[in-house]
Amino acid sequence: MGNLAGGLPHNTYFPYDTLEAMTALPERFKPTPNDPRDPPTDGLNKLSVSDKPSTNRILVPHDSTDKNTLRKIDITTALQYGTAQGYPALYTWLRQFTNEVYHPNIPYEGGAEIILDCGNTDGLSKVYEVFFNHWDRDRDWIREREGLLVEEFAYSPAVGGTAPRDVNIVPVAIDSEGMLAYGKGGLLEVMENWDFSKGKRPHLMYTVTMGQNPTSGLLSVARRKEIYKVCSEYDIIIVEDDPYWYLQFPSANALSMKFRGEPISQNSPPADYKYNDPAKGQKSSGFEFLDNLVPSYLSIDTDGRVIRLDTFSKTVAPGCRLGWITAQPAIIQKLFQVTESTTQQPSGFVQSLVAELLVGPHDESSGGKGGAKDGSGWRAAGWVRWLEGLRGNYERRMNTMATILEEGKFYVETADSNKRISLRKSKTGISSSSGSLSDISDSEDTFSLVTKTEMYTFLPPSAGMFLWLHVNIFSHPLSKTISPQRLVFALWVLLTQPPYLLLITPGSSFSPTPAIAEEKGYRYFRFCFAAIDEDKLAEKTKAFVAACRFFWGLRKRKDIDRILRDEEDEEVDGQGSTAFKAFLGGELGQEVAGREEEDMEFRMKMGHMC
Repeated sequence: MGNLAGGLPHNTYFPYDTLEAMTALPERFKPTPNDPRDPPTDGLNKLSVSDKPSTNRILVPHDSTDKNTLRKIDITTALQYGTAQGYPALYTWLRQFTNEVYHPNIPYEGGAEIILDCGNTDGLSKVYEVFFNHWDRDRDWIREREGLLVEEFAYSPAVGGTAPRDVNIVPVAIDSEGMLAYGKGGLLEVMENWDFSKGKRPHLMYTVTMGQNPTSGLLSVARRKEIYKVCSEYDIIIVEDDPYWYLQFPSANALSMKFRGEPISQNSPPADYKYNDPAKGQKSSGFEFLDNLVPSYLSIDTDGRVIRLDTFSKTVAPGCRLGWITAQPAIIQKLFQVTESTTQQPSGFVQSLVAELLVGPHDESSGGKGGAKDGSGWRAAGWVRWLEGLRGNYERRMNTMATILEEGKFYVETADSNKRISLRKSKTGISSSSGSLSDISDSEDTFSLVTKTEMYTFLPPSAGMFLWLHVNIFSHPLSKTISPQRLVFALWVLLTQPPYLLLITPGSSFSPTPAIAEEKGYRYFRFCFAAIDEDKLAEKTKAFVAACRFFWGLRKRKDIDRILRDEEDEEVDGQGSTAFKAFLGGELGQEVAGREEEDMEFRMKMGHMC
């Protein structure tokens, strides 16, 4: 039949004859053990462990001979207009993988449906489009205003994405795991005591439950069940943003036990606990690595109220702009309608290359070449092995950073018998005398007093790519004469100056409301151990420790003034520089975006690098 109906360009006019790439094999990186109590020699004590360089060439042909449209991977189909569901070969593979391997215990009949998107930010935007009405404070009744439940510290673009609809942001208290179901500030208290003068009672929750950004918390199954119960009672849709699911670190509890003598959470099961256990009536994923991971909210979604966002951003590359949404079919149908009229399917270039890598050609005669050595795709086994290797290297990075910070968190002062204080630091804080207890002489003739001050506290990251550090600013000797906000700002500025040259994200960037930013957000820093080059990770972590030791040794107000000299030239309403206001967050920090160029550069330098 001759097609004179569709407005399609002819595939022979595409300027690409093939798409080719050299790619890794799944075994490139070595995993870390699921049970770290007795790791192998190279299991956790090296920053990165790789096998011999392993590469393979993949090829997307111009025309595949495969007649099955659900398997075909070629330029002719991938670069043509497609359906909003996603490229058929990749969509089909991901749908099966999601229901049978990632989430084999979804409780509702028929399992979940999926739709491909342009990454989790795009997916979340479409969820907002489906579930939020636009609200105008100059036109609409307050009772019609929508609300979004979020963690007390949250991924800022997810919060910012609600601004065009003027959604009411409703923070929920968190602990070391993540969101609280009960207790002060917990979900139940928020819902039971809802103030309708602020708008509708919220019916949508945004949450990052694995490697929570920024706190790195890992929500236990027990806590999930508590939260789900409240959500069922108040009809709350759970949007689970989960880019870090496979980055769960069994060694985090071991680190916590080593340095604190207690686990990160009392809900933490043994490191080798199996969640998908056939002996308990559950289906196994078929992979020990996945069975040992804390499962998604989907595993307890008896009501069909969970929308899960997955992405290739952390497993392949952020520039892919490729991910998928998993939910009950009725919700996916609504998202399909939004996708048809907005982005349509993701990039055909990206989908075909990822499909060739994972799925591969059906047989050698089809003309393509997949990501495995034999020319087939990685398939499920290869993909899971790749995730294991990624987890391994990120876990090693986490251990490196956390151990250095743990060993350097105390500022030590010593005094001799004449009461002369020795601050145990050089001019910059970087010296052979580190200020640890091991540096202090045992001679009673020399020292009679040792004072230890804990400069910061944190928990080893249970998952994800971040470490959330609390600055104990009230332990600083100048905290009674200088505001804590200004002191923390001075520390942050000091870190950016020689010899430290270190950039970390202020906690105010993750404060979903100005009130949280002003009350306590400024007291936190978020470190990312994922992006920095391996040979710089330990060096820059030690630089942070050295900067803190130098900073805690400052005893005069003029020392703080000197650090902030270049940052406080411009005052705003007599209340501090634009840079200082931006650091603290809140409305004023956002309003200064249009001011002088140097302040814009400063804000861009320290901004929401999430």
